[in-house]
This record gives sequence, C-alpha cells and structure tokens, in this order.
Amino acid sequence: MTNAAPITDRIDDPESARESGRQKIDWAREHMPIMRALREEFETDQPLAGERIGMAMHVEATTAVLTETLAAAGAEVAITGCNPLSTHDDVSRALDAHDSITSYAERGVDDEAYYAAIEAVIGHEPTITVDDGMDMVAAIHDDHPELIDSILGGCEETTTGVHRLRAMDDDGALEYPVFAVNDTPMKRLFDNVHGTGESALSAIAMTTNLSFAGKTIVVAGYGYCGKGVAKKAAGQNAHVVVTEVDPRRALEAHMEGYEVLPMAEAAAKGDVFVTTTGNRDVITAEHFERMDDGTLLANAGHFDVEIDLDGLSDLAASTREVRPGVQEYELSSGKRLNVLAEGRLVNLAAPVALGHPVEVMDQSFGVQAVCVRELSGTAYEPGVHDVPDDLDREVAEIKLDAEGLGIDDLSDEQTEYMGSWDHGT
Repeated sequence: MTNAAPITDRIDDPESARESGRQKIDWAREHMPIMRALREEFETDQPLAGERIGMAMHVEATTAVLTETLAAAGAEVAITGCNPLSTHDDVSRALDAHDSITSYAERGVDDEAYYAAIEAVIGHEPTITVDDGMDMVAAIHDDHPELIDSILGGCEETTTGVHRLRAMDDDGALEYPVFAVNDTPMKRLFDNVHGTGESALSAIAMTTNLSFAGKTIVVAGYGYCGKGVAKKAAGQNAHVVVTEVDPRRALEAHMEGYEVLPMAEAAAKGDVFVTTTGNRDVITAEHFERMDDGTLLANAGHFDVEIDLDGLSDLAASTREVRPGVQEYELSSGKRLNVLAEGRLVNLAAPVALGHPVEVMDQSFGVQAVCVRELSGTAYEPGVHDVPDDLDREVAEIKLDAEGLGIDDLSDEQTEYMGSWDHGT
C-alpha cells in the first residue's frame, strides 16, 4: 500500500536509540500500576491472540507501555504517530525492536510521510484500531472500505477525535463500532483536566523559561481541558481569563472566579494564550493586532488550526526562531508575537515536551486496554459507543488498590433504596 518503512530502517544509531527508548519505557511502566496489573492478566489469558491492532497515537513512553501490553496479550501491533511533532524517535525504535510490534512513527515528518505511515499501519490489515484524532478511522473508511468487514472495532482517545466520530456517525458514515474512550470518567476527569493542565503549562514554562506568576493567562475554551489549564495556571499565581462560546461553560468559569471575556477583549489583556477548544480560527488576525509585544501563543488542542498561523504570517514583516520551539513573528509595527511548537499540541510537540504525567496516562491507557479486550470478545453494532461502566470501574478499582485506598460499599438496604421510586418523606 505504501513505501513507508519501519523506524528501524530510518534512524542513524538504532542501538543507542533503542536503549534510550527502553529506559524511558521501563521508567514509565514502573509508575503505571494499572498497566502492570493488566499486563499480568493479559499474559496469562491471551485475550488478543490472533488479533492485529493498528494504532495512530502520540508515540512516547506511556503509549509504548500500552502498545507492549497489547502485544503481551497476544496481538500483532503496528503503530505510527498521530501528530508530526509528538513522536519520541528513541521510543519508536525501542517498540520496533519488539518481535510483535512494528513502528512507523517518526518525529518531524511532512504531511506526505505522515499519511504514508498511517497507510503502512493499515497495510497490516488491523482487526482493531486505536486512534488519537480519528485519522486512521477516516483513512480506512475513505480509502480501504474493503477492510471494514474484518474490523471488530476501535477506540478513540481524544476529544477532537470523538467529535469527528460523532459527526461521522450522525451522517451514517461510521461503519464499525468505536469506543469514545475520551468521554469516560476515568479518562476525562483526570487526563483532560490534570494531564492537559499540568503538561501544557509545564511545556510552555520549559520552552520559554518564563514564569506564570503575575501574568494574565487567557484560556480559550472551558471544557475539561480548559478547566485543567485554568486551574493549574491560577495555582501558579496567574490571573486567568476564560473565553467561551457556550453560555453555560462561561457561567461556570465565572462562578469559579475567572474573568470571562470575548476573545476580542481578552486579546488586549493576555500575556499568554492557550487554546483548548478543538475548533479552528479561535485566535485570528483581529486578535493578533490587539495583542501586546512579547505575547506567547500556545495550543493545547489536537490539531494546529486553533491559532490562525496563515493570518499571522500575512501580518508579519519577518519571522525567526528565537528559542527552540519558539517562532517570533514581528509585525510591521515592531510588535513581536511568539508561537510555541508551530501551533501544534504544545504538551507533546514542543522540543522539551514529555506529554501528560505518567500516572495520569496509566488511567487513560488502562481504559484503552480493557476496551480493546472488550472488542475482541464482544460484538458491537457500528457507531460510537460509551465505554461500559463496568470497564471504567474496573480500572478505577485497580488504581485504588495500587494507591492503598479503601472505600465503602452500599448495604443491601442502601442499594434497594437507591433503586426504588416509592420511598417518600
């Protein structure tokens, strides 16, 4: 289907890279008790024996732990990146050294190579897909519909991908079942809030070596990711401004104590802007013109469409890289605006970015693993499916055990009371 080669064939010092990647993976696994428990179960039960899993994910250490767990369950796995700048090449090399895993992921590829790698994964004819952003699902439906009948289902990791899948499902175009992993509590309450909040701000801080204290941080969007960024920025003594298009989320941000403004007004006040909407053209030319000299612009949404870089380029008299991962756009007025990580997902695409904290991804990838196991053993109708609650609870219970935390159980009387309708005052 494609000429894309595994990462092994495209890296200068494969042995050194493999060792570096293996070190990162081993460190991550040490701090992922959910994945360790599931791997032990999977190695014994072999629930994925005979399955071929195609993955398009951010290929870094925690993703590698998930990938190797699926392989330990008996699957043959092919993986590539879901963002041109989020792959750790040494981790990709370490994965490709596994007998049951082929990795095509490489950092810094152009669009042609990016989609060629997705085609290469599809060339393994997956029976289950694991996606982050839905690019693989789309490619299968658009270009390889003959494979759909042999696909048991898929899992989608991120908000943007679930939005795309639901739109596809609404149009009657989604022809195999996909779990909306992003929307289940063990993912969105932790990964989206704490993971995005911590990793986005830490990536900005490490890329710029600047403090948030005393600055005005404008957070575009107050969904789960935006809530996390706002909360963590406030915790670092920043003044937080939230922009929204949904009146209920705007009111929620207001009641949490944040200033709420339209972007046109926030543009004149912000020192740092972080987009978390999943939509395009959130910050555009009219906003750039109102910003102060030295403003930082970062995106924490999946695709690089939230900051209108074409519009910014049109306004700029010159551009230059002022630090690794920081592109300065100097306008004709002399004002300078700084874009981080080319407007891509800053917590993964910045040069020093490491992605979400390991403990957070342990929960998200625990859900992914049990959902893949579910698809292998249970038939679902085509369409977008919520993660079954018993699977979400299974992952939560493993995490509680690992943390040494105990909770109460409902008594029989309490269970009966909660399930009844005829208990009045």
